[in-house]
Amino acid sequence: MSKKIKLDLKNLKFDKQGLIPTIIQDYKDCTVLMLAYMNKESLKRTIKLGKTCFWSRSRKDYWVKGATSGCFQRVKSIAYDCDLDTLLIKVRQSGVGACHTGNRSCFYRRII
Repeated sequence: MSKKIKLDLKNLKFDKQGLIPTIIQDYKDCTVLMLAYMNKESLKRTIKLGKTCFWSRSRKDYWVKGATSGCFQRVKSIAYDCDLDTLLIKVRQSGVGACHTGNRSCFYRRII
């Protein structure tokens, strides 16, 4: 069980581009749905909206997951790892899933 600790966002370790990797996980069955990147502003937007908001590295713009597809991710909890350099957001995924391919998870292919 994780402890609920108030964190000053400036303590998080964002990379040189100002980004932090963010794992999105289903809050009920713990399926890893996707990995995306946030900056401080997109994290603040996520907290305020209650829906995931990311920074697109390719488009250089903010995007709310589900804004075009209808497959929103409603935030249930936000945690950070021991090194303060990765986020884990548990969500209630709506629609068909998280992946732009139509799959529930972006991790639908296996090596082993």
